[in-house]
Order: sequence, then structure tokens, then C-alpha cells
Amino acid sequence: MLINGYTRRLIQLALDEDIGTGDLTAGAFESFKSQATFNFIAKENCIICGTKVAQEVYFMLDHEVKVEFSVKDGDRITERRIIGQVTGPASSILTGERTSLNFLQRLSGVATNTAKYVEALGDSKIKILDTRKTTPGWRRIEKYAVKTGGGWNHRLGLFDGVMLKDNHVDAAGSITGAVKNVRRFIPTTVKVEVETRNLKEVEEAVEAGADIIMLDNFDIPAIQEAVRVIDKRAKIEVSGGVTLEFLKQLRDVDVDYVSIGALTHQATGVDISLKMRG
Repeated sequence: MLINGYTRRLIQLALDEDIGTGDLTAGAFESFKSQATFNFIAKENCIICGTKVAQEVYFMLDHEVKVEFSVKDGDRITERRIIGQVTGPASSILTGERTSLNFLQRLSGVATNTAKYVEALGDSKIKILDTRKTTPGWRRIEKYAVKTGGGWNHRLGLFDGVMLKDNHVDAAGSITGAVKNVRRFIPTTVKVEVETRNLKEVEEAVEAGADIIMLDNFDIPAIQEAVRVIDKRAKIEVSGGVTLEFLKQLRDVDVDYVSIGALTHQATGVDISLKMRG
């Protein structure tokens, strides 16, 4: 993971939120100037993600703290495994513990969750995409976690891709009108995606010249019919309430993408702890 200004601002916000005017608990240990070593321990099977962020937390907090991981992002870890260590002033390690773990647990959770959906497709050519249903402020790093888990990124925000959803279409009066409208204001290199709710809208989206057509909440027979109607004239994305079982049924259907908000908004943090070495 690239540590940049965006990530550092996010880390600083997290540290400020947790520490405030000072750590009243760990501050009591400062007078001892004691050095200590703590281990990061993965307490369940998972895919690790966020090691660089966890390191940067301590680098920004106290340059005397050294963090080393024996694993890298994307590694599959079995439960009860030591994955890294933190060495330095005990007070600083204790102060940064929760912030460092929050990033590591959350990002590992997103990566692990994503991998389950990717694996459900087997060797299918279909790509699993994330969405904008991310934790406010965390989008860039959560989308990194999706890639770490084997998924692909959809647009990062409203500024790098066009998606005409049902409300856009309703506001414009039709898919044709919505596509024509947006084409007037975007560079010719930007692709236009249209969300469709039924086969009639699929036909209209094809005729309107959509580059990508999203099939929202279609069942398998309807998706197969939409594939026939589109006939390679646009890329096809499936979305809406996608489950692991649904993906298994979709493996051999000729679509390009499946976008799943649950990759991020339903991910559960991995159980990782930081324990002092005895």
C-alpha cells in the first residue's frame, strides 16, 4: 500500500480522535522510559491487509517505535499466528495500540470478505467490483483492501466515472435523455454506465449507446435474456443483493462484472490483538 498524504491525514485524524489532549492511562508509564516488545497476533484465519498503515501509525506517533511484520498484505494467515512485532517505549506503543489495530483489523476484514466472493466464482472470467458504499473517509484504503482480497475497483467517486442510476433516469425523463444529457458535459474518453430495472430499459440503454449496462436485481433467467438483447454491444454489470450462492449460479453466464456493496459495508473486522512479549 502506498502511504501518501491522504493516508497520513486519515491516520492523523484517527490519532487526534483517540488521544485528544493526551493519553491519561499510558502517560503514567512515561516516567519509567521502559522499552518493551509487543506481538501482533492474528486470532482467526484471514487475509492480512493494512500492515503499512499500522506501521505508519507508530511512525507518526513516535519515531522511536519500530514495527516489523513477518507477513505482507495479501498473505493468508492461520489463527493464533504471530504476524509482527512492535518495539520501543512502552507508553507510545500502548497509546498507538487501538488506532493501529483499528486499521489492521478493518482492512483485513474487507480483504478477507472480498476473497469469499471472488472464490465463489471459481475460475470464471467475471470480475468482482466494489462500490461507493464505504466508510466515510476510508474509501481509498478500503478499495485497496478489496484489491488485496482479489477484487477490482469500480469508480473511486463521482469525479472519475459516470453512472446514471434510477433517480438520474427518472429526473431526465428517460434513459435516452439521460445519456444524451451527460454526453454533452463529459470528455469523450469517459465511459457511460446506465442502471436498468427491467428488459425494456436494457433495450433502451443499448440503443442510447451506453458503454456499460447494469442489471439491477435481475434473476438468472432475466440476466440471460439481457445478455442476448445486449449482444456484446456493451459491457454488462450485475448488481443488487448479490449473495455467495447467487455468484455460484452466475459463473457460466456471459457477463463482465458483478458489483457488491457488501464487500465493504458488511465486512467484519478480523480479530487481531497486540500482546506484550513475556
